[in-house]
Amino acid sequence: MLYGRTTEQERLEQLVAGARAGCSGALLIRGEAGIGKTALLDWIAATALRDDGDDDRELRILRVTGVEPEADLAFGGLVQLLWPVQDRLNALPEPQAAALRAVLGTGHEERGPDRFLTGLAVLTVLADLAEDGPLLCLVDDAQWLDQATAEALLFAARRLAAEGVAIVLAGRDDGFVAPGIPELQLSRLNFEDSSRLLADRGGAPALRSQIITESAGNPLALIEFDSARRDQPHQHAPLPVADRVFSAFRSQIGKLPERTRLMMLIAAAEGRGDLPLLLRASELMGVDLGDLEEAERTGLMYVMDGTVTFRHPLIASATYQGSVLARRIAVHRALAEAAEDPDCRARHLLAVATGPDHDVALELAAAAGRARGRTAYAAASGLFRHAARIATDHGRRASWLAEAAALALTAGHAAQADRLAVEAQELADDPAVGARIASVRAAVVFELGDQSEAARGLLARAGGTATPETAALLRTAAVYGWLAGDGDAVRAAAGRLAAAGGADPLVEGLERLCDDDAARGVPLLARFLEGRLDAPDTRAVDEQAVRMFTLTCGTVLGDDEAALDLAAAEVRWCRSQALIGDLPYALDILSRNQVLAGRHRDAEAAVAEAEEIARDTGLRRRLVRLGAVRARIAAVEGDAQRVRELADATPAALRTGVDCARVLLDLGLGDFDAALTRLDPPPPGPDRYTWLSLSTAADQVEAAVRLGQPERAEAAMRHFENWARAGTRPRTAATTAPWAQAVVLRCRALLTDRPEHYTQALQLHEKGGRPFERARTELLYGEWLRRARRRNEARDVLRSALATFERLKAEPWTRRAGAELQAAGEHLVTARLLADNLIDRLTPQELQVVRLAKDGSSSREIAAQLFLSPRTVEHHLYKAYPKLGVGSRQELVLLDLT
Repeated sequence: MLYGRTTEQERLEQLVAGARAGCSGALLIRGEAGIGKTALLDWIAATALRDDGDDDRELRILRVTGVEPEADLAFGGLVQLLWPVQDRLNALPEPQAAALRAVLGTGHEERGPDRFLTGLAVLTVLADLAEDGPLLCLVDDAQWLDQATAEALLFAARRLAAEGVAIVLAGRDDGFVAPGIPELQLSRLNFEDSSRLLADRGGAPALRSQIITESAGNPLALIEFDSARRDQPHQHAPLPVADRVFSAFRSQIGKLPERTRLMMLIAAAEGRGDLPLLLRASELMGVDLGDLEEAERTGLMYVMDGTVTFRHPLIASATYQGSVLARRIAVHRALAEAAEDPDCRARHLLAVATGPDHDVALELAAAAGRARGRTAYAAASGLFRHAARIATDHGRRASWLAEAAALALTAGHAAQADRLAVEAQELADDPAVGARIASVRAAVVFELGDQSEAARGLLARAGGTATPETAALLRTAAVYGWLAGDGDAVRAAAGRLAAAGGADPLVEGLERLCDDDAARGVPLLARFLEGRLDAPDTRAVDEQAVRMFTLTCGTVLGDDEAALDLAAAEVRWCRSQALIGDLPYALDILSRNQVLAGRHRDAEAAVAEAEEIARDTGLRRRLVRLGAVRARIAAVEGDAQRVRELADATPAALRTGVDCARVLLDLGLGDFDAALTRLDPPPPGPDRYTWLSLSTAADQVEAAVRLGQPERAEAAMRHFENWARAGTRPRTAATTAPWAQAVVLRCRALLTDRPEHYTQALQLHEKGGRPFERARTELLYGEWLRRARRRNEARDVLRSALATFERLKAEPWTRRAGAELQAAGEHLVTARLLADNLIDRLTPQELQVVRLAKDGSSSREIAAQLFLSPRTVEHHLYKAYPKLGVGSRQELVLLDLT
């Protein structure tokens, strides 16, 4: 019976009831040691099974318990959870099945799973099991789960919706983070509930007040202190509650026979409860299973179903910490010798190593390599770090620390990566290792610190000697300098490369643009991009920073189609390779290109995912930069309050993107003077070629013309025109940016009042790209035609502009187009303005699902792409059908969902 947990029990019952009704959910129970987390899990397990009642489908329970000694063993917890249901793997899509076979060690895959695919596979398995009946997953001691398991479980838990799965995690107050999962904090018992607990145990009433006071309402402490008082009624212990419980356990253990204590120590050191391994190690130590009899009799341990279990984790800790170091080392040595799994052996060898040990270091490094192969990057980083600490070879220490730093960065732990890189830097004398360390540190600084410093640090590390390593550093420095808006760093890197005979189109092109030489810089970058498009396997040799710039290169050239394709491909690559540290940047670039393509809803979904990952991985600067995408969408929609909020939340040094969005907002709202004065013209350099700066030139031209002061935008116009004119493909001599040439012609039409520029611009717009810019051209031309009393022609282009503005929810522009249509003699403008856009009826996720279903993808295929379960895909479809006025997939084909 539980005491004082009525609210918590009701919450858990609601969760299970939801699963029975087909609604999934997850809950994290937090609390100190002994507060009753495990008791609640046991209670809900028993209650759920007992209450199956009239439900024809039997509830199933899966359990996993985190094990402290296994925190560095990748996917150890997942093996424990899924081993009983491994027969269900054959029903999964083959990539997912292969991922879990690699986790469970039952397949022959050469490469292990990535974390996204593993998380999706876990979600699919749970959903598949729930097809047979509601599923309850219980995770105890979550703070001791290995990180790979925790990531996979949380990935699945956050995507539960309509599967009939309930996940309950229990963990201590610190050491386990589960963003996006509702939490339930367990409090200590009050005096009344504590009294009831002790009364039911039959304790002496005279001692109850003292026991309750000493236990401070901790249920485990109440039980243990009550037992201790029966033996020693006058004992007083001023220690904190947790320490007193710990001390009580050590006292009980100390009374047991020596051979029993040794068997308990072997079990505590082994940690997993693996009875065969325990028996092999105990044989080496001269004890056997019979020596556990006293521990079982006193209720400290249980042995059943081939597993050895401590009644409470604190008993295992008291057993282990109460033993002398020499005895613990001897036990770990026996466990290492008895282990059949090399990763398990490596873990016990680490405990044996009290100083430098060449052989153990090699085994740890091998285990790290295996974890890296399974894309458990955080675990691999920790194992390489341990290997480095006990390595006897100076060079290997530096190399392993550098690898640990790189893997920590890949796992999204930038601050830890920097600490490891600093440690490695002090040891490195190999140029290749030193270059890698410098790259890691620069990547960390770029995300967490002064971005210009990332470039300048690489310049300083490269020195003046020309080697393959320094050439790569200089190339990366040039890219970081460009991305940071530091033209001087770009020029310095380009100058050193050229002096060493190592100039290339990328760095030279960046240098030319820093000097505003678009005529030569743009073709060089176009040549660089052509090489990347022709050789998609360059990821294997490119530095991370170069890959980052490749994603923005298309935008710098105005080649929106290439930019969107590259960004989408990079997102897919990051997902498939579990590059969680790179994914927020890739999603950021994807969202920018989606905005330019008029896919605002898709961009918002990409930004939301990038924000979630960036928040979880500590990439705070990326969070800030994502605000520019939201600001652009808000500016198009005329949401002044939202734009102001984003501006206030953005540091001044990073506000250029938001300020560019404010210029567009000013223009849309008719504040033309603010549009011209809001943003100081950037000096020659990278900031003139950002995705928003290039767009802002046309905004300023229109504002200047409307103010009757066209001369105020001459510099912006000249810069934009030079850039657009330079944008040609080297091999085809065809413009990469027809939309940009069209915008130039639109600006010329504004400045000269010559209508042929509008018609030429609309012909170029026909080639595609940037629907918002096309609609603006149509609006301005429609205004000109109306003024010229060519009303029939005006209505045609104005209707087209209005349709685009309505689809983009561009309210200020919709009002302008509607007013122009009315002035041109249109009589149904009000009805059009109130017309409902189909996609506006759907949530972002419903829209994604419906679009894929419309294209013929099955529910399982959609689930794999969107990291959902097939059941949730069906749930979204059935919610979307009534909103769209259809009843099946076949009818979706008839809808326009662009």
